[in-house]
Amino acid sequence: MFFRRISKREVQAVIAYGEVIEENLDDTPFPSYVLLDFVEGKPIHVVFSYDESTDTGYVVTAYIPERNLWSDNFRTRK
Repeated sequence: MFFRRISKREVQAVIAYGEVIEENLDDTPFPSYVLLDFVEGKPIHVVFSYDESTDTGYVVTAYIPERNLWSDNFRTRK
């Protein structure tokens, strides 16, 4: 995420306020979710995994979605 110039604050904002646009409930070792939020007008996706047994969340990755791979609203893949 730092290589992509996405700050920790931006990732925290996506996790706190973002919309779940994909659920991958069969992912291992924990289910994962793709979250979307617009931070200062910039679309950001965060892939987030959650372990219910320990109430621990993990940021898998964060990235700016590419327009050629996502719909105009960045919510669905083309």
